[in-house]
Amino acid sequence: MLVVAATERELAHVHGADVFTCGVGPVEAGVQTSRMLAAQRPEAVLHVGIAGGRRIDPLTVVLGSVSFYCDLSVAIAVVDRVEPDAALLEQARSALPAARVLAIGTSASVGGAAGYDVEAMEGFGVLRACALAGVPAVELRVVANDPAEPDRAKWRFDESFAVLGDAVARVLSS
Repeated sequence: MLVVAATERELAHVHGADVFTCGVGPVEAGVQTSRMLAAQRPEAVLHVGIAGGRRIDPLTVVLGSVSFYCDLSVAIAVVDRVEPDAALLEQARSALPAARVLAIGTSASVGGAAGYDVEAMEGFGVLRACALAGVPAVELRVVANDPAEPDRAKWRFDESFAVLGDAVARVLSS
């Protein structure tokens, strides 16, 4: 299983797995993941990272039940959601029984997924690239902050990265 994250910092606690840094934001993540999938074909992708959470305690582990792209507002039908691979989601749920399974909003801006309890910046791009390539994928996040908290010094990055590394290890060993 290939572990994909936006930044090297999110992968720093991941050991014993192939990793790929896709870049920050939904467009960069989608493009870079597509490039990687064209060059190599992993059996599955575990997309990981930190996230913002509304009404969710920091350091909560979340598995994405669906990823919504929140930056589109158009009058025509577009692809704006992608579901994880059902078998991978079940594997992750078994490895992380305390994890919450929730919809995750993807937006290029902090606060841009206000309609969702969990927001991140790359999930839709990574999962959509995987879906188009026929590669099973699932999204795993750790809540680091409330997106409405303006004081970023209160965002719990370091602790979230450590919790993320532990959660990834548990999924990979399952």
